[in-house]
Amino acid sequence: MLLAGLVGVGSTVSYAQSLPSAAEIDWRPRQELPDDVQSSLPLFCNGGYLPSGGRDGIGSAFPAGTETEQPLEASGLSARYDIDHELFLQGDVRIRQGGFQVTGSEARYSQQQGTVSVQGPLVSRGDGFLLTGQDANYDVTTGRLDINTASFLLHGPEMRGRAGSLSRISEEVVVIGDGFLTTCGPRQNDWAVVASDIRLDRAEGFGTAKHVRLEVLDVPVFYWPWASFPIDDRRKSGFLYPQFGSSNAGSGGFLALPYYLNLAPHYDATLTPQYIHGRGLFNEVEGRYLSPLGETTLQLGYIGNDLEFQDENSGESGERWALDATTRAALGSGWVGYGDYSVVSDNDYLSDLNRSLEISQATHLQRKGGVTYRSNQQYFDAYLNDYQTISDGIDDEDKPYAQLPQIVYAGQVDAGLLEAKLESEYTLFYRDNENLTDLDRANGQRFRAQPELALPLRTLWGFSRPSVSLDYTRYDLDDYESGDSAFDRAVPVFEWDSGLYFDRQSRLFDIPYNQTLEPRLYYAWADADADQDEIPDFDTDVQTLTFDRLFQPDLFSGGDRVGDANQLTVALTSRFNDLVTGAERARFSIGQIHYFDDQEVTLSGDGAITNSRSPLAGEVVFNPLDTLEIRSSGLWDPETGDTEWGRSQLTYHSSDYRYLASVGHTYSADDDLNQSDIAAVFPMTDRVSLIGRWVHDSGLDRTVGSLAGLEYNTCCWSVQVVHQNYLTDDEELEGRLLFQIQLKGLGGSGGASSSISDAIYGFDERERRRYGTP
Repeated sequence: MLLAGLVGVGSTVSYAQSLPSAAEIDWRPRQELPDDVQSSLPLFCNGGYLPSGGRDGIGSAFPAGTETEQPLEASGLSARYDIDHELFLQGDVRIRQGGFQVTGSEARYSQQQGTVSVQGPLVSRGDGFLLTGQDANYDVTTGRLDINTASFLLHGPEMRGRAGSLSRISEEVVVIGDGFLTTCGPRQNDWAVVASDIRLDRAEGFGTAKHVRLEVLDVPVFYWPWASFPIDDRRKSGFLYPQFGSSNAGSGGFLALPYYLNLAPHYDATLTPQYIHGRGLFNEVEGRYLSPLGETTLQLGYIGNDLEFQDENSGESGERWALDATTRAALGSGWVGYGDYSVVSDNDYLSDLNRSLEISQATHLQRKGGVTYRSNQQYFDAYLNDYQTISDGIDDEDKPYAQLPQIVYAGQVDAGLLEAKLESEYTLFYRDNENLTDLDRANGQRFRAQPELALPLRTLWGFSRPSVSLDYTRYDLDDYESGDSAFDRAVPVFEWDSGLYFDRQSRLFDIPYNQTLEPRLYYAWADADADQDEIPDFDTDVQTLTFDRLFQPDLFSGGDRVGDANQLTVALTSRFNDLVTGAERARFSIGQIHYFDDQEVTLSGDGAITNSRSPLAGEVVFNPLDTLEIRSSGLWDPETGDTEWGRSQLTYHSSDYRYLASVGHTYSADDDLNQSDIAAVFPMTDRVSLIGRWVHDSGLDRTVGSLAGLEYNTCCWSVQVVHQNYLTDDEELEGRLLFQIQLKGLGGSGGASSSISDAIYGFDERERRRYGTP
């Protein structure tokens, strides 16, 4: 516990030149460290500490518990003993009681007082720590130990410190005077935490300190008259590290001072008041509650008078707020309850103010809550689901319907060679359609059931699964007077999915591999009415054809359209598997649908197929190295020679994640999308890295997003500074400056890392490995 306390704060003192500190004793230049230590040491560190353990005298820094009841053992090169009075030892003195051991140049043991005084240089080494001092006094009876001019090293977090005095006054309490702590190497005080009086209470799990200051290059930059901090895993109320960055209002910034409230073992809260230049005082609060069933989180954001918002929206009050709540509860026996609710005061809140709420920038905010059940053969889900639309560019007829409720049931049973399945759902759809007409005005109920009977056959060399099913749907509409408000639809469906598996073994570049050849045929027939235009569109869309979607009867998602089908999919997949590691090094897939009849079912005019065959859908994946992946998928029409859709991406990271790179291209003819992006993190030196990403839209002939900045690392601190441009709803580029300063062992301030992680593949793993902790 003492070691955990020393991590919290440390101490300042002036040492005699002849007495090396604990850190100086174990510090070595990189080339003198053991090979296993060098391999885990980041390149931006020019040295490190020898590993702790495996030496004489390993034990606790301070005796605890029953150790004071153990006999005292002492040794030295010379000794003088006054019977029943005093023992004097000199030369390579070693004092041991239980697990406690200390070495020095000389020692005096007073038998009458039960005390030992040790003269330095004093050294005490334990598992994960090293302690030195000029002299010490130890009470054999009580276990109290007082060390003057002490220094310490904690090997795990690589933290070193000094103390004018360090005393263990009881089994649970340690007092430090004039404390100093840093994770920087010896004689390198880039930053340090300094305090005058520190009291560590292991029983309570926290420490207190007076006159605490953060120093940079021995210059104070922050001061706290009093601070309380945890010294173990128990939580403690108190201020967290300040957050700061640039503001999108004007040219100023923001400053936030979070405060953590440890209210009870099973619930807590974090208050984050912050000042945003151009907007005013903004507050966020997060509360978390744990129960035997699960966890609930509530997040709120509020600003009473947003000056920038008032200037941009005349007549508005400037009061803005947001709420996000999530809950999960394991009810037992396969049942789970859940809930998600998000709401904002206005459409621009997320882009203007959101910093910590778990709501991403979106066009719709979801509110969903229900219960679900899952077993090996059954699935049940019942929920209420609604949305808040927060984009001004979405028309009323394109806003999503609420499901109040939706009930889903699916089950499967084996009946000998046959397999019987049922998928069903009941939904009550509602939307405010007062300003709409005809089918767009309709609300109502929909019941859908899809019973299926299949004959699954599988062997080592292939599979076959013929099946028959019935897709039945019943509607009961409200607010619809242009036709029948109650009707149903029944569509018989026949499917036959089959495939073969061939493989062979060979060698490539002296590496044994297994190549597979997997032809696959999928036939689908559905006798659906071509005219389904009198059925409303509650939740249906037309999906883009991909390789995976070659093996389904139609491309309609949702339940309001069932396609008419008479088609055969022909596909082929080949894999190359490394027989040494088991990794899939390459996969090639290609397939095409052959249509025997035109497909006439449409959704708002989309979805009809009159060609005799689909475009070729393909996917290629290369993993020639564990650190390199090349992936490409697309849709190509052999009759016109045009690419209808495609996505290609190359991602690379070095084994230590110092180098990151990705190149991608996305194309969609239907969406008029043609974007290229490139991202990289490239170390210029062992300490300086360039960070960048650029996204360009060829159709718009403009940049639609960018990120550019620098990262600087030392062995005990780092800084990231990046400038980000992003596209707003008004299709205008806005910029902001993001930065983060991280002090090893203390955490960081700012918010650059999360934005970079969202933009650059692998950056989050790079952050995790920053100080050699893969």
